[in-house]
Amino acid sequence: MKERMNYVKAAPEVYKAMLGVHEYLEKSELDKKLMDLVYLRASQINRCAFCIDMHSKDLRAMGVSEQDLYMLNAWREWPVYSDRERAALEWTESITLLTEGFVPDEVYDKVRAQFSEKELAQLTLAVVAINGWNRLNVAFRKTAGGYQPATVGAAAKAAV
Repeated sequence: MKERMNYVKAAPEVYKAMLGVHEYLEKSELDKKLMDLVYLRASQINRCAFCIDMHSKDLRAMGVSEQDLYMLNAWREWPVYSDRERAALEWTESITLLTEGFVPDEVYDKVRAQFSEKELAQLTLAVVAINGWNRLNVAFRKTAGGYQPATVGAAAKAAV
């Protein structure tokens, strides 16, 4: 697939705005592995090849096994994910697939049991952010495959 345009070069302010959200989330109380699982799951749903490539490589670099990455699509049936990760993944799916269930109360209750109010606000922003990145990258067909894991905190800057 051919990239339609480089939105980063065309409108650097758009990239800078998105990067600002990412930089805030990097400083949040949320665990990096948890955030990358959320980013990867939303990216799988949205079929964003660029972000799937990025976040699967980042998770591998953190020591997540290939098998656990393969099974993320079936996280409900795969026993390695913690209750906290499961709640975050279900929250991610509910927000990403918003019109399919409008974020049911039972999903909120599960995630709220695992996260403080501040953490839940941050988690929700992380889901909103990755959905934004996915939509930019899918719309402009950002080329996937060249990403290499960077040092912690520098991953988004490598997306240029």
